Amino acid sequence: MNEKISRDTILGGGLELDPGEKVIAEFAPDRALYWRGHITMAGVGGVLALVVLLVMGQAAPWVGPIGAFAALGIRGWYLASETLALRWQLTNRRLIVPGGRAFALGAIAQAKPFLGDVQIVTHAGDKHLMKYMADAPRVIAAIETAARKR
Repeated sequence: MNEKISRDTILGGGLELDPGEKVIAEFAPDRALYWRGHITMAGVGGVLALVVLLVMGQAAPWVGPIGAFAALGIRGWYLASETLALRWQLTNRRLIVPGGRAFALGAIAQAKPFLGDVQIVTHAGDKHLMKYMADAPRVIAAIETAARKR
């Protein structure tokens, strides 16, 4: 059995540019934000686990925080290669998002900060989250400027 498992291209796959379309900016997740988010989730999860185990009267409530940190550490390590490889491309016509989808600039109603990420909302009500953006205000400004220029 010498079968090679190839990487899934669904999330990482992009779209070809149309004739005359130019990439204005490319946005990628920030590694430090990614890990900071996981540490925060582990901290909150650890505190919640500790409180639940204390309320339940468990003899070793310290196991909860250790389990939370271990679980979220493994989750972070496992998903890091996929998440940090994602790319969002802003062109003079559209925003190309991971998964082979794109939003025309005219279809974007707003780009707004959402818990440290950037949420794209279309006029049709579709939403897409650009996660782990290190400079969310710069990303929002770039999208809004491109939409005004179209």
